[in-house]
Amino acid sequence: MHRTIQATTVATVLLLGLTCPGQAHAQVPKEAPAEKAKAQPLTIPAGVRVERDLEYARVGDTPLHLDLYRPDTAGDLLPVVVWVHGGGWVSGSKANPMAVPLSGQGYIVASVDYRLSGVAKFPAQIEDCRAAIRWLRANATAYNIDPKRIGVWGASAGGHLVALLGTAGDETQWDAVGGSPEQSARVQAVCDYYGPANFLVENMPGGGKGPESPVGRLLGGPVDERKEEARRASPVTYVSRDDPPFLIFHGDKDPTVPMEQSEMLQAALKNVGVDVTFVRVKDAGHGFRPGCDPSPEQIRAHVAAFFDKHLKGNRPDVPK
Repeated sequence: MHRTIQATTVATVLLLGLTCPGQAHAQVPKEAPAEKAKAQPLTIPAGVRVERDLEYARVGDTPLHLDLYRPDTAGDLLPVVVWVHGGGWVSGSKANPMAVPLSGQGYIVASVDYRLSGVAKFPAQIEDCRAAIRWLRANATAYNIDPKRIGVWGASAGGHLVALLGTAGDETQWDAVGGSPEQSARVQAVCDYYGPANFLVENMPGGGKGPESPVGRLLGGPVDERKEEARRASPVTYVSRDDPPFLIFHGDKDPTVPMEQSEMLQAALKNVGVDVTFVRVKDAGHGFRPGCDPSPEQIRAHVAAFFDKHLKGNRPDVPK
């Protein structure tokens, strides 16, 4: 069962702006201090219908949900941008998707919850995200979705998961969760905000390799003892020339996920000929606040232009 909200007047929700991976979830530990963000108000665009808690899969007795933000228009099928929240894989929720403004720009926005590392270890998180993509395609007619135009956008741990959706599109070993096995989990465009890309290097995201580090919790033990799991969880492992276009942003002063993580992903994608743009955000930490370069407003405009280009077929000039 789900709830439908018709936004005939402007409704307001709280969004973790360009600073955060997500909000704390009531049943998991709170996120690390480095990943906390100041909540900022965001208006749901007028004429956008919010459909909450749609069940896209079930694991045992536990349902997995997503929210849809749909323009209240009839006619043409619309492209989808899927928001995947962050939170170090231990916290966060679908409640405050950064992508909501795109629902006022000709997109359907889907915001996905997935199992956190306190509930299930990798690959549960990517299994859930892939199940959500397949569900969207299987239900495309009911929600006016164009199944050939699905992009993904995530921050921090969510950036890791969207990068993995992009590079490991053909890894059907991760399709045991959810239904619609006939549907593809491939995506057509990826926007990655400061997501980890390689868990086999010394300079690890989250400040360490131990069992209580975010990566250790994700993998189920110390990284040095879980090297095969670390390899399988790393987006760089699966890079191939048929991967979708990538847009990557990373702050040059990020204390949580080293910028080298995104540099490695960019280099691997570029090496095989994938369309990839990497933007180093000057004076930015783990998130983008006023005073960074490019500014948060310029970054948001760049993201919108990227999805317009690859999901709508437009070719707008990228904002400077």
